[in-house]
Amino acid sequence: MNTRPPRQLVLIPSYNPGLAVDATVVAARDHWDTVWVVADGSDDGSSERLLARAAQDPGLKVLLLPENRGKGAAVLAGMQAAARAGFTHVLTMDADGQHPAGQIPAFMAASRAAPDAMILGRPVFGPEAPRLRVNGRKVSNLWTGVETLGAGIGDSLFGFRVYPIAPLLAIMQKRRWMRRFDFDPEAVVRLSWAGVRAINLPAAVSYFRPEQGGVSHFRYGRDNLLLTGMHLRLLAGFLWRLPLLLWRRFTASPRSE
Repeated sequence: MNTRPPRQLVLIPSYNPGLAVDATVVAARDHWDTVWVVADGSDDGSSERLLARAAQDPGLKVLLLPENRGKGAAVLAGMQAAARAGFTHVLTMDADGQHPAGQIPAFMAASRAAPDAMILGRPVFGPEAPRLRVNGRKVSNLWTGVETLGAGIGDSLFGFRVYPIAPLLAIMQKRRWMRRFDFDPEAVVRLSWAGVRAINLPAAVSYFRPEQGGVSHFRYGRDNLLLTGMHLRLLAGFLWRLPLLLWRRFTASPRSE
């Protein structure tokens, strides 16, 4: 049994985030000692700014990917490097400033208290949040509940999370999927199937208009089609895992969170 304390870092996948990433990195560093950014083929000048900042900040590291591969691929590259460096857990957060850096310590503390669990942010939306985005995620959450037999995934799409690296690496390195916007929901479903329990914590979400520096690379048609295919794939996996999931449900001891 591994009794070593967890080693945790903040991991920020970043693709053409504009100036928003600078404030995100500053906020993350204010709340955590080790922050890594994976620049996923960015060509907007953000990589150069981040490298210059990292040269002056030993707590910041920037990994450069030569071409854009997608959010999941960037997280995978970061986790592989983190595992080689001896880290055990990563807190993922978006580069655009939507996620609450001030809650990094609380999420990391929850992960230290339950290192075998995934700590999932449950988004708390403000009035500025687009209704289409808020309501649209309910469909993905519904399917995630079916695919995990109600395992307690509070939100399938919110990327402010702490993952244990080892089980997620084992899952991703066996599959060619989970490389783009399908990463967040598929990661929690497959980790749940692997027996990694979810602990949900509320986390505030900030939405920024383009004139405020907000950047979004989500494309409703393309990415909703990607998510639909993902849920069909997961539903097929759920059906043959159903006996195991039922057995786990009826034999598991009650847990309090």
